[in-house]
Amino acid sequence: MTTTVVVADDDQDIRSLVSIAVGKAGLELVASVGDGALALEAILKHQPDLAILDVSMPEMTGLDVCRAVRSNDTVGDLRILLLSASVDEQSQSIGIEAGADYFLAKPFSPRELATWLSVGKEPR
Repeated sequence: MTTTVVVADDDQDIRSLVSIAVGKAGLELVASVGDGALALEAILKHQPDLAILDVSMPEMTGLDVCRAVRSNDTVGDLRILLLSASVDEQSQSIGIEAGADYFLAKPFSPRELATWLSVGKEPR
């Protein structure tokens, strides 16, 4: 069974890079959206295995989406990777409290992301 992924970032270029990495890792992209509200809608609709969310998005932040997902019994066990330009200890703590599983700092290498997606290695 193929791992399914929802990607959400308000930057089209980042969405494209992440989508390419998802494909290279052999995963199935089920939605690529530009804001947090659409991300939550896509997660509820597709019930993916993984969501890759930008922290800073319009409508709802990636943190807001994390909190909404974690409070939903249907999709509450979804793995969530947050993309953020701020990955200091405080930002990571806030993300963990919101329900994120992993962090990847921007800018990131698409190859690094594809490798992480392929092996399930936690990014640092």
